[in-house]
Amino acid sequence: MDRRKFLKLGISAAGATLMTAPLVSQALDVCAVTPEQVKGPFYPLINRDDENTDLTQINGSTEKATGEIHYLNGRILNEDCAPLSGALVEIWQACHTGRYDHERDSDNPAALDPNFQYWGETLTNDLGEFKFKTIKPGSYAADIGWDRPPHIHVKVSKRGYKELITQLYFKGEALNDIDRILQALTIDEQNNLVVDFKTAEAPLEEGAKVGSVEITLHKIR
Repeated sequence: MDRRKFLKLGISAAGATLMTAPLVSQALDVCAVTPEQVKGPFYPLINRDDENTDLTQINGSTEKATGEIHYLNGRILNEDCAPLSGALVEIWQACHTGRYDHERDSDNPAALDPNFQYWGETLTNDLGEFKFKTIKPGSYAADIGWDRPPHIHVKVSKRGYKELITQLYFKGEALNDIDRILQALTIDEQNNLVVDFKTAEAPLEEGAKVGSVEITLHKIR
């Protein structure tokens, strides 16, 4: 199946996810479970030698990835808003041209970036925190008349909790308003997944941006 067929199937899967998502209280001492989103066809199939949290540079290379540097900071929580340590957080995304380093994206005419890592993973610390350094991915055509906005795929796993797969978006992107996958969510759910990246301060690189997100997992009863 080509990339468009995979993405169309993803919309149907996203709808099914919304129907089965756990209901959570809106009480002040309860954190709403982060909405799920379709994994998509480009989840990495092969382990890479470089699996660290800096996607902007490949180990052993002095070259840097092309694109606007973004730091993604986050916390993994449970439904009681308590931090979860030792959770495995994975991210994967397209490079600045909007292409994934994946065999299912081979029909994408955009160029690959040989200096971009495309995927990384880390474990949360005792405060439930994680950090990644990456670049803003490009948009790409998912179907006729539908360009997907820049987004970062996230997968979070921890024993005793339901595995979560979702996508994070960039605040202010016009394509967010017409994206079929993001717009399948309620406004509140969309707000949970749209990250406000702001200009970073020293000692981070000039021109870099920093954004934060909180992700809540559903405990298996």
